[in-house]
Amino acid sequence: MSPAPESKQDRRPPYQHAADELRRDILKGRIKPGEQMPSIRELQERFGVANMTARGALNVLRDEGLIYTIHGRGSFVADHDAAGEFSVGYTPPAWYLANRDKTSPQAEQTEGSPDGSEATGDTLTEMLTALRDELRALSAEHQQLRREVEELKSQQSKSRS
Repeated sequence: MSPAPESKQDRRPPYQHAADELRRDILKGRIKPGEQMPSIRELQERFGVANMTARGALNVLRDEGLIYTIHGRGSFVADHDAAGEFSVGYTPPAWYLANRDKTSPQAEQTEGSPDGSEATGDTLTEMLTALRDELRALSAEHQQLRREVEELKSQQSKSRS
């Protein structure tokens, strides 16, 4: 059995590849703060992907706080200062920090994690576990709030009847 080639195919979904490329463009200043992101159609043509895949890439960047969307107008790059610090406290995802040197040879070379500490596999696992737990808690809270809203709506409709 021969060892796996170094140019092993990246198995992440296409929307992640598109999000990575757009993230690099934003972080390197090719798309400036306040500037409008390319349209869904332009992203489809640029990356050779479907409509929903292009939307998925923008959703990833929106969830990370790199961009914001105004309904009917488009998506725009969030403001950040000269040091690259975003006003929303953007921190690249752990998987991106761990793999950025592998995904693009022209990616900037930065050691360790965003706070300057050395990131180990154990540290990344702990961070991902904490993020997973936080997402689960937020999801549970979101579901509870949805139930309360539905209850309030039903009470309001009963009181009108």
